[in-house]
Amino acid sequence: MQCIGWCRIPVEGEVTAGVYSWTMDDPAPEVFEIENEMSEAVKEARAKVQALMEEKIAVSGQDLTINDPVAVDPKWGKVRMVRRAETNLADLCTDALRVMTGADLAVLGGGGIRVDIPAGDVTMKSIYEVFPFANEVCVVDATGQQILDALEWGARSVPDENGGFLQTSGMTYEIHTYIDHSCTKDENGMFTGVEGERRVKNVMVGGSPIDPEAHYKVAGTDYYLLMNGDGHTAFNKAERADTGGILDTQVLSGFITEELGGVIGEEYSDPRGQGRIVIVEEKPAE
Repeated sequence: MQCIGWCRIPVEGEVTAGVYSWTMDDPAPEVFEIENEMSEAVKEARAKVQALMEEKIAVSGQDLTINDPVAVDPKWGKVRMVRRAETNLADLCTDALRVMTGADLAVLGGGGIRVDIPAGDVTMKSIYEVFPFANEVCVVDATGQQILDALEWGARSVPDENGGFLQTSGMTYEIHTYIDHSCTKDENGMFTGVEGERRVKNVMVGGSPIDPEAHYKVAGTDYYLLMNGDGHTAFNKAERADTGGILDTQVLSGFITEELGGVIGEEYSDPRGQGRIVIVEEKPAE
């Protein structure tokens, strides 16, 4: 909550009204100058949380980004890349989902990865800024065809942005942008199918071509796998294969501290990622 409307009705005189507003960084008791036992308790708890958020949990040898490392937009400055191409931060986040759940592969919409992590100390605040929505991590048992459909829907807007563009771990794929997308959707903007040639090609899982009939354990967040986030419906018939209860922030921080030993190293040095998603702009010669 960032706004509260108010109205003053005096016994005599003019009725006045307005809106109190503040940033999410400012607690309501301070905004309204409330001083009581509860406000003091809130202040103490906030100080403890702030100390935990500032605690160093790791170090990164390079900037982990959601933006293009070179391109500059004349209006906005940085050019956001994570919603249309692979980035090193997206690789890190999806690796965390796959490794910490033991899934075959992981997918995550680029729109769910919100900010960069600069080189240097990594704090819990960094983690919560990357994943501010506290989505639940889940694993589903999906067919290769469901995965192919999800990738096609996610790739439909490239080279333009799309929050549902799927970043991956344990899987690689190509997007042939010279092919117009042929995805269909319903009146609510939800994916309903593919009517023409697919632009997503050469999909590999664990180094082998994906089998449309085979089943794979797919890790992700509930927003994309269970809640049709950004119109993703391809996994609707996939059965959940985990017990749930862990958040994306816990998974990412655990991966960095436990699996990487608190050091985000050279494997994530390229801002454009590790080559998991290849954009093919021209039709290959036959």
